Amino acid sequence: MTKKKQIYFVGIKGTNMTPLALIAKEAGYDVTGSDIDQEFITDAALKGAKIVVHPSFAPEHIQEPDFVITTGAHGGYDNIEVQTAKLKKIPVMSAGEATGLFMKGEVLDRKFTGVSIAGTHGKTTTTAMVATILKENGLDPSYIIGTGDVKSLGAPGYLGLGRYFIAEADEYATEPVHDKRARFLWQHPTLTVFTNIEHDHTDIYPTIDDVRETFLTFANQISAKGLLIACGDDPEVRKLLKEYERKAVTYGLGTTNDYILERVNISGDQTFFWVKSQGVPLGEFAIRVVGEHNALNALAALIVSLELGLSIDKIRKGLLAFQGSKRRLEFIGDLRTGAKVYDDYAHHPTEIKKTLGALRKQYPKKKIVCIFQPHTYSRTKQLFNDFLRVFESVDTVVLTDIYASLREKPDASVTAKHLAVALSSHHKEVLYLPTLLDVVEYINQNRFRSDTILVSMGAGDIYTIHTKLSFQ
Repeated sequence: MTKKKQIYFVGIKGTNMTPLALIAKEAGYDVTGSDIDQEFITDAALKGAKIVVHPSFAPEHIQEPDFVITTGAHGGYDNIEVQTAKLKKIPVMSAGEATGLFMKGEVLDRKFTGVSIAGTHGKTTTTAMVATILKENGLDPSYIIGTGDVKSLGAPGYLGLGRYFIAEADEYATEPVHDKRARFLWQHPTLTVFTNIEHDHTDIYPTIDDVRETFLTFANQISAKGLLIACGDDPEVRKLLKEYERKAVTYGLGTTNDYILERVNISGDQTFFWVKSQGVPLGEFAIRVVGEHNALNALAALIVSLELGLSIDKIRKGLLAFQGSKRRLEFIGDLRTGAKVYDDYAHHPTEIKKTLGALRKQYPKKKIVCIFQPHTYSRTKQLFNDFLRVFESVDTVVLTDIYASLREKPDASVTAKHLAVALSSHHKEVLYLPTLLDVVEYINQNRFRSDTILVSMGAGDIYTIHTKLSFQ
């Protein structure tokens, strides 16, 4: 009997790592990995796949895998397990490189048509929408989605029998110390979506020009017969398109776009929107998530699906099947005291503003309390003034301490308390509660009733407060 090939994942719980591990397991590899002993949103997916995860990093974990895939966190290439693998002459690759190889089919011994979804915001949702549409129409796509769970799909990584490989494409560094190339530059897709381009990951990109140039480099990697699908409303995308010499189509609210989002209505937990292309109405569509930003994400997914040959009616059916992703304005439940609780991954000012705006449109008469955990000292410092103008849609802002990246050291020059003081000049009710336990105590003491919406927000561990609250 032939021995199964083995892949070991260093930092397996990361949202860019878990989908790879799931696909490798489905492809027949013996998959194991390691991570820190903390709760992650990917825990259930890994447990469901029966993947063994060591709760620490240690040299003895590296036996004789065929190769190692590593995250850029937890020391990246300097992690003790990565160093051990290199000493043993075991091939090591980054998550970004592995995603590119999976899309090419080299690791999976298959040929795929690659679809990459990139952008500062909206890429996870758009990727999940595309995968859902294709799945609902029997195309059985493979996909890598940077979250813990997608309601319409289940786990965030899947190896299908179909020809399409859908991948979320992240602009962050391959490895922030030793290889600052963007992760998505390992992908060579046929279709690519750019949802938007903004200044983020300030530890890697000093200026917005650096971000845009990286996206342009990625666009130039699209296959010669491929297509760039880009949001023409975004000013940085428009700048990029002036330099881009290959085929592209645009979408957005603006009337000069190739695909125009004409109207958007929110009713309950659904968003209805109307689309026109080249003067021809394509009709009404509905999605079971709220917000104009999600309608734009859906429009991008619609265009991808049209390019892959699906009819409008089939796309409409597929979009309606999408019900959201883990930590994307996710409804958590009703507290025993009556308040509804939502959770969202938003951590950039633009994401926060759009998400809270959508929640306000959904609940125009409710009191909204946003509990925000800033993510990384570098982002908080660089975008400090932008954070002061994004909470207008809510009644109360609760700030808790900055969730530091494993790659950075604390910076005393910028704290959540500094942000709370500054925000108080722009907002009528701002509270600073240092710890998550303080936040839980605040919620329990206030006994928020059915006239209140609570939304936890941030890319750190803010979502862990939900396990300490009492739900109906």
